[in-house]
Parts: sequence; structure tokens; C-alpha cells
Amino acid sequence: MSSVRERKAYFHLDQGSAPNRLSYSTNWINYKGAWVTLVLIVIALKILYSLIPFISSETSWTLTNLTFNAGHFIMFHWLQGIPSLDNNNQGAYDGLTVWEQIDDGVQFTATRKFLMTVPIVLFLLSTHYTHYDFLQFAINFCSLVIVLIAKLPAMHQVRIFGINKRSEDVF
Repeated sequence: MSSVRERKAYFHLDQGSAPNRLSYSTNWINYKGAWVTLVLIVIALKILYSLIPFISSETSWTLTNLTFNAGHFIMFHWLQGIPSLDNNNQGAYDGLTVWEQIDDGVQFTATRKFLMTVPIVLFLLSTHYTHYDFLQFAINFCSLVIVLIAKLPAMHQVRIFGINKRSEDVF
């Protein structure tokens, strides 16, 4: 069993021995509906910022990029554990972020590639529509770098300077 698809078929709806099985809390990310929803969130953010008076089109693109990347970072790279109250996993995922739980930690799956592509495409769009203004480019680029560095395989289960480390791991 080497592929994620084979493991999912083999471990269908069984969370009994959690560390070796895919997490229920991240299965939803693999569905194409979740991917469409992510794109719709970007579109909704852009429309929302475009409707606010006194905000230029260029600024609305930068705000869309910053808001999406901040939400994306918090959702996938800051929150740890699973969001449900049931303890069927017995704490197996408590120290893992959502990104580290996706596809049981297997790197470069279709879901992970998609989640890496969306911030890059949004950065390219925001850079183009801000007419390559240096200040807005720098802001958008810094936001992109922060989100992408957290997604690198070398950063799997790495906490820089102890930030976002579980409290019982500190002692």
C-alpha cells in the first residue's frame, strides 16, 4: 500500500489506531467541493473589498491576498489537533497542525499541491492588478513567503523558536 488512495480504501472509516490512519478532521480537504469553496472564498473576499468605498482596486487586491493568506495560515498552520470533541483519536493528532494531518503527512499529494497553488496564483493576480507597485508587491510577497515556507516538507512538525509549540512539550 503505497498510495494515499490505497490507504484510504483500506482504512475506510476506521479511526481505531489513529497514528497509522487518516484523520477524519482532514478528509474534507480532499473533496473537490472543498477546493471549489476555497476559490469561492477568494472571489467573495475580492468582491467584499471592491464594494468598500474609498478603497482602490489595487488596494482591494492586496487586502484580498493578505486576508486569504492570514486565514489560510491560521487554519492550516496554526491550529493543532482535531476540532471535534470526541476522543476517538486518543490525542494522536493533538500536536499536529491541520497541514501536517492532511493525507497522513504524505508530501506532494494533489490536495497539498492545490493548497500551495492557490496562494501563488492569488499573489500573481494581486501583483498584476496592482500594476507591479513596489510597496504592494513587497507586502504581497512577504505574505506569500510566510504561507509557503510553512508548507515546505522541511518544515513538517517544525516549530520555529518554539512558536505554536504545545504547552506540555515546552516543559
